[in-house]
Amino acid sequence: MSQQYKNPFQNHLFEEDEHKQEEQIDYQQFKDLPFYCGDTEKLTRDNCCFNHKISLPVKNGITHPIYDYEDELKRLIETNQHLWCKKARGIGATEFIIRYLAYLALCTTSLDNKSVFIIAGTREEFANEIKERMEALFPEEYKAVLHDSKYTETYIKKTKFKVFPSKNLKDMRGYVDVAYLFIDEADYFNPKEQRDIKYVIKSYEEKSKGKIIMVSTAGEAGGLFEQIENDPNSDFYKHYMLVDKGRGKIFDDHFLEDQKIKDPGFFGREYEGIYGYGLGNIFLHHEIEAACAIKYDPTHINHACPIAMGIDPGFGSSKFGFCILMLEDDIIKVVYAKEFERPSYEDMLSLAVQLRGQYKPQKIYVDGAKPDFIKSLKVQVREPSDYDRIIAQATHDKVDIEYRMKVVPINFNEYGKELLGRAQNVVSKGWFAVSPITHKELVTQMRMARAKENGNLDKEETANSTYDVFDAFRLALKMFNMPRR
Repeated sequence: MSQQYKNPFQNHLFEEDEHKQEEQIDYQQFKDLPFYCGDTEKLTRDNCCFNHKISLPVKNGITHPIYDYEDELKRLIETNQHLWCKKARGIGATEFIIRYLAYLALCTTSLDNKSVFIIAGTREEFANEIKERMEALFPEEYKAVLHDSKYTETYIKKTKFKVFPSKNLKDMRGYVDVAYLFIDEADYFNPKEQRDIKYVIKSYEEKSKGKIIMVSTAGEAGGLFEQIENDPNSDFYKHYMLVDKGRGKIFDDHFLEDQKIKDPGFFGREYEGIYGYGLGNIFLHHEIEAACAIKYDPTHINHACPIAMGIDPGFGSSKFGFCILMLEDDIIKVVYAKEFERPSYEDMLSLAVQLRGQYKPQKIYVDGAKPDFIKSLKVQVREPSDYDRIIAQATHDKVDIEYRMKVVPINFNEYGKELLGRAQNVVSKGWFAVSPITHKELVTQMRMARAKENGNLDKEETANSTYDVFDAFRLALKMFNMPRR
């Protein structure tokens, strides 16, 4: 009896068809499932909703339901074209968003034949971790919903998920039909990447009309997240998912209190969303908090008291900083502190004259690196503008130049270290008061300020801040000897 011939190619086709049928069954099991059923007591797997079907999130060995603050995040993603979310460390925002995007791809048809791009981390291996976390959402019996998986990309049903490290943003050009752009921990990209991401966002707004979700814990002051937060014309809806929303839920409250005591700076930045907090080494956290806690009215000016103004001129990439200090009751009080981005020369000169008339400072100290502005200001206050001659004469007469002029040029190369030490001493002794609300920029820069080994201010470590209002503060301190009780 002749043996029946078996075509291996036909067998392969049969197996492929069978595999496709299994995939189809998996898809059908997820079709039209709700994202979450709302049963917060049920922590075991069930077929009631997507999250119970694949299993709920687990943190530190503990299974968690989908919390109310996560449901709020889902609603905001659905109702806004672009979402900016400042989050607390460990609150589960990244896990939630990749779950929600996976749900849209598997349980709905809204992402069929479209792409979801995820920007995370500075290197490919870090970015790939997000893709691996998404794949790990699915238990072994549902792995068939994933296919064509490669390094940094995978498919869920008909949706392509691709991750990019922040250093490879140029590789994102040319793609179309991008439904979602999820940018994770954007405030920790380096300054160049933060600038580049703005152009990427603009490009995909125009090409795909896709939604953009940007999530991060707070980083440096002056970075991408703070820029968006302070921009009243931003296209992003601004949402806060900070530590208080997760207390008693995703967080162990005892752990939080322990962290706050151990490192208040780290806690303030990572959990409470305070930009730059904990990055500096010049002022101690409790010293800054003590200065912020002194109650006074910054709008009340006592002209009988010594008053000094510091000006740090900046144009182009640098900001223009003003700070006015008043010594009252043995406390140096900040009564004005503000910086301006890309101002006009004429506007800043006019403002300097206006502030002089309003506050009546005895001295105005200006960064000596800007001679043109110094000369213009001297003309405005009816003081000789040829100040080099006056300085030379005062040096010859062994007289401090401050006795011979009101607008005083100060060189940071010569006085920078001394003024930084004076600022540190005044704050540490409790002789300093600042309003954390009115003078927010100055307080933030004080929290970030770091000293080099040589004692000068380190401006390289915190590239997003140019310390203009802080430099103006240091300049204004030049007039004051150490207050005595």
